[in-house]
Amino acid sequence: MSMSWFEVTADERHRGKERQKARDLKKSQWWRDKLNQGVCHYCQVKFVGAELTMDHIVPVARGGFSTKGNIVPSCRACNANKKLATPVDLILSGGG
Repeated sequence: MSMSWFEVTADERHRGKERQKARDLKKSQWWRDKLNQGVCHYCQVKFVGAELTMDHIVPVARGGFSTKGNIVPSCRACNANKKLATPVDLILSGGG
Protein backbone atom coordinates (compact mmCIF):
# COMPACT_ATOMS: atom_id res chain seq x y z
CA MET A 1 0.00 0.00 0.00
CA SER A 2 1.62 3.23 -1.10
CA MET A 3 -0.47 5.67 0.92
CA SER A 4 1.64 7.21 3.66
CA TRP A 5 -1.05 8.87 5.79
CA PHE A 6 -4.62 8.35 6.90
CA GLU A 7 -7.03 10.78 8.45
CA VAL A 8 -7.96 9.63 11.95
CA THR A 9 -11.54 10.73 12.45
CA ALA A 10 -12.73 8.91 15.56
CA ASP A 11 -12.45 10.53 18.95
CA GLU A 12 -10.86 8.75 21.90
CA ARG A 13 -14.23 7.91 23.50
CA HIS A 14 -15.39 6.15 20.31
CA ARG A 15 -12.11 4.24 20.01
CA GLY A 16 -12.24 3.10 23.65
CA LYS A 17 -15.85 1.95 23.41
CA GLU A 18 -15.30 0.07 20.15
CA ARG A 19 -12.08 -1.57 21.34
CA GLN A 20 -13.93 -2.87 24.41
CA LYS A 21 -16.66 -4.27 22.17
CA ALA A 22 -13.94 -5.98 20.09
CA ARG A 23 -12.41 -7.54 23.22
CA ASP A 24 -15.87 -8.84 24.14
CA LEU A 25 -16.39 -10.27 20.63
CA LYS A 26 -13.04 -12.10 20.87
CA LYS A 27 -14.60 -14.16 23.68
CA SER A 28 -17.68 -15.09 21.64
CA GLN A 29 -18.50 -18.38 19.96
CA TRP A 30 -18.92 -16.44 16.71
CA TRP A 31 -15.25 -15.37 16.79
CA ARG A 32 -14.06 -18.84 17.82
CA ASP A 33 -15.92 -20.24 14.81
CA LYS A 34 -14.18 -17.70 12.53
CA LEU A 35 -10.78 -18.71 13.92
CA ASN A 36 -11.61 -22.39 13.53
CA GLN A 37 -12.37 -21.81 9.84
CA GLY A 38 -8.79 -20.51 9.69
CA VAL A 39 -8.98 -18.41 6.51
CA CYS A 40 -7.58 -14.89 6.18
CA HIS A 41 -10.24 -12.55 4.83
CA TYR A 42 -7.74 -10.74 2.60
CA CYS A 43 -5.37 -13.34 1.10
CA GLN A 44 -7.72 -16.35 1.52
CA VAL A 45 -4.82 -18.51 2.79
CA LYS A 46 -5.58 -21.15 5.41
CA PHE A 47 -3.94 -20.66 8.83
CA VAL A 48 -4.11 -22.19 12.28
CA GLY A 49 -6.58 -20.08 14.27
CA ALA A 50 -3.87 -18.83 16.63
CA GLU A 51 -2.06 -17.28 13.64
CA LEU A 52 -5.02 -15.03 12.78
CA THR A 53 -5.77 -11.61 14.19
CA MET A 54 -8.98 -9.63 14.47
CA ASP A 55 -9.17 -6.87 11.88
CA HIS A 56 -11.73 -4.10 11.48
CA ILE A 57 -12.49 -3.68 7.77
CA VAL A 58 -13.16 0.01 8.46
CA PRO A 59 -10.67 0.73 11.25
CA VAL A 60 -11.98 2.02 14.57
CA ALA A 61 -9.57 4.96 14.31
CA ARG A 62 -11.30 5.91 11.05
CA GLY A 63 -14.80 5.72 12.58
CA GLY A 64 -15.45 1.99 12.17
CA PHE A 65 -17.44 -0.09 14.62
CA SER A 66 -16.82 -3.39 16.37
CA THR A 67 -19.67 -5.31 14.79
CA LYS A 68 -19.73 -8.74 13.20
CA GLY A 69 -20.15 -7.11 9.79
CA ASN A 70 -16.96 -5.05 10.22
CA ILE A 71 -14.67 -7.61 11.85
CA VAL A 72 -12.81 -10.32 9.97
CA PRO A 73 -9.97 -12.75 10.65
CA SER A 74 -6.69 -11.63 9.09
CA CYS A 75 -3.22 -13.10 8.95
CA ARG A 76 -0.58 -10.95 10.59
CA ALA A 77 1.02 -10.01 7.25
CA CYS A 78 -2.24 -8.79 5.71
CA ASN A 79 -3.23 -6.94 8.88
CA ALA A 80 0.17 -5.22 9.05
CA ASN A 81 -0.01 -4.32 5.36
CA LYS A 82 -3.55 -2.93 5.61
CA LYS A 83 -2.82 -0.67 8.61
CA LEU A 84 -5.53 2.01 8.77
CA ALA A 85 -6.74 1.57 5.19
CA THR A 86 -10.39 1.14 4.29
CA PRO A 87 -11.58 -1.01 1.38
CA VAL A 88 -11.90 2.15 -0.73
CA ASP A 89 -8.31 3.15 0.09
CA LEU A 90 -7.11 -0.29 -1.00
CA ILE A 91 -9.04 -0.16 -4.28
CA LEU A 92 -7.87 3.36 -5.13
CA SER A 93 -4.25 2.49 -4.39
CA GLY A 94 -4.42 -0.62 -6.56
CA GLY A 95 -4.02 -2.95 -3.60
CA GLY A 96 -7.52 -4.34 -3.49
